[in-house]
Amino acid sequence: MTNADAERWEQVVEILLIEDNEGDVRLTREALKDGRLRNRLNVVSDGEQALAYLRRQAPFEDAPRPDLILLDLNLPRLDGREVLAAVKNDPQLKQIPVCVLTSSRAERDLLRAYDLHANCFITKPVEFEEFMHVVRSIENFWLTIVVLPPKD
Repeated sequence: MTNADAERWEQVVEILLIEDNEGDVRLTREALKDGRLRNRLNVVSDGEQALAYLRRQAPFEDAPRPDLILLDLNLPRLDGREVLAAVKNDPQLKQIPVCVLTSSRAERDLLRAYDLHANCFITKPVEFEEFMHVVRSIENFWLTIVVLPPKD
């Protein structure tokens, strides 16, 4: 292991998963468990919680700033499109990469997500192995290849 690899391993990458499907939360947690980097998966299950978390409002005053957001579009209370728009319009949050990870295959959702400045749009596979592969690919790309903006 090189010094750079050792330094990367010591850092904990904060991931915020905004997802209301408990099965997808479990699969994502499992896929990231044995990742190449140490990561901490924080989960909120609706759009209002997501914005409170990101803005460090009650009950999330001590929430870590995420290095990466995985965002479902179809959420209760405030949908993912509204969350994405709020994040990308907030000077304190707009640099956090947002990966839309959704079951939607609708072209209008794809176009709207990119209009709102999503960093990528990924349709969730239905099959277990494919889902695991996609999440691990997200981790590999966003957490080992890409240089992320520094935290505040």
